[in-house]
Amino acid sequence: MELSELTAAMHRFVQAKGWYNPASPKPQTMRNIAISLNLEASEVLEHFQWGETPVNQEELASELADVALYLLQLSSVAEIDLEKAILTKLEQNYQRNWDVDEVK
Repeated sequence: MELSELTAAMHRFVQAKGWYNPASPKPQTMRNIAISLNLEASEVLEHFQWGETPVNQEELASELADVALYLLQLSSVAEIDLEKAILTKLEQNYQRNWDVDEVK
């Protein structure tokens, strides 16, 4: 499935839950989505709190999916072409050098 198809599926889900409705108790503003993205990323981190590897792969997969869904939604609502942004960032990163002694 392509990124655009995943984004469309995410929008269908949010729409089905009524969260795009202006009177929704869960308004889907960029701010709220960004907060949710951060909270879900923290839940990923919990899987590594006491060890180097996750205890439950299925739970980790579920948290990673939550992060991806919020990322897709935030980029879409912000009208950012996520594929293009990723490719641009990769191109920029190829030009960078992360030496151990590098200080910024």
